[in-house]
Amino acid sequence: MQQPSTDYDSPWKEIVEIYFQDFIAFFFEEYYREFDWTQAYEFLDNELKQVVRDADLGRRLVDKLVKIWHINGEQMWILVHIEVQSQEENLFAERMFVYNYRIFDRYRRTVVSLAVLGDENPVWRPNHFGYELLDCRMRLQFPIVKLLDYQENWAQLEESLNPFATVVMAHLKAKETTQDRLQRKRWKLILTKRLYEKGYDREAVINLFSFIDWLMSLPKELEQEFWQELNEYEEEKTMRYVTSVERIGIEKGRQEGRQEGRQEGLLEAIEIGLSKFGDEGLTIFSEISQIGEVERLKQILRELPNVQSLDELRQFL
Repeated sequence: MQQPSTDYDSPWKEIVEIYFQDFIAFFFEEYYREFDWTQAYEFLDNELKQVVRDADLGRRLVDKLVKIWHINGEQMWILVHIEVQSQEENLFAERMFVYNYRIFDRYRRTVVSLAVLGDENPVWRPNHFGYELLDCRMRLQFPIVKLLDYQENWAQLEESLNPFATVVMAHLKAKETTQDRLQRKRWKLILTKRLYEKGYDREAVINLFSFIDWLMSLPKELEQEFWQELNEYEEEKTMRYVTSVERIGIEKGRQEGRQEGRQEGLLEAIEIGLSKFGDEGLTIFSEISQIGEVERLKQILRELPNVQSLDELRQFL
C-alpha cells in the first residue's frame, strides 16, 4: 500500500496566520498579556523575504514576521520560526540569530524571536546562538516550545478549546503514525469528531479539519473508508460541515496552495540568481514575478546560470 508523504510546512503556515492570537496564547502564554490585541497586527512576509533572501542557512520552513503593538504603545516586530522537520538542523539557532539582527539592522525595530520545534528528537532544544572573542561577546537567547513535551499532557490537550490544542494533537499523531496508516485513520477520525464534540462553529471546524486532513494523509483505500465513516457521523449529528462540497473545496485549496508554494520557491531562487547582476538584476525581477506558469519559471531558473548579461536574459524571456 503506497504511503503518501506528509507536508508539515504548508498547513502550519496557514493555521498560524488564521489563529495567530490563539497561537501566542497557547504556546507563549506568559507573553500574551504583553501585547495590545485591540490593535490590528500584520504579517510581513514580503519584508522577511527581502531581509533573508541571500542567507544561505538551510531550508527555511514556516518563518513568519508579524508587526504587533506592545501594551506600552510601542510597535514591535515578532519573528516566529516554526520548525517542523523530522530531525534536528545544525544551522537552526544560527538562522534565528541572523534573521534577528538583519531585521533590526534593516528596520531598526525591536525583534522578538520565538521558536516551536516539531521534530522527533527529545534532546534537541536549541535556544541560543552567539560567539565571543577577547572581551567581545554576542548572544541571542530565544524562547522555544517543544511539541513532544505535550505528549505528557494529552488529557489537558483534549480539554482545551484553544485551536492549537487540536493542531498539536494532529501534529503528534501524524508523526506517531507515519508507519501505521490504520492507526492514522483511527486518530484522524477521533480528532475530527472532537471538533464537533467541543462545539466549534462551522468555520472553525472546517479550518481545523483542513489542518488535520493535510497532515494526516492516507492511502486512497483508507481515505475512502475515512470519508464514509465521517459522512455517517455527520448524518448522525445532523451537522454536515466537512463532507460533500467542503471536501472538494478543501482539496482545491490544498492544490492551489501547493501551486503557490512551488511558484514562490522558484521566484526566490530566481531572485537569488539575479543578484549576480547587482541592483540591475533586480530590475527585471518585477517582470519575471508576474509570470504565473510554474513550468516557465523552471525554464528561466535552468537558463539563469548560463546567461552572461541582462540583455541575453531579456532575449530568452
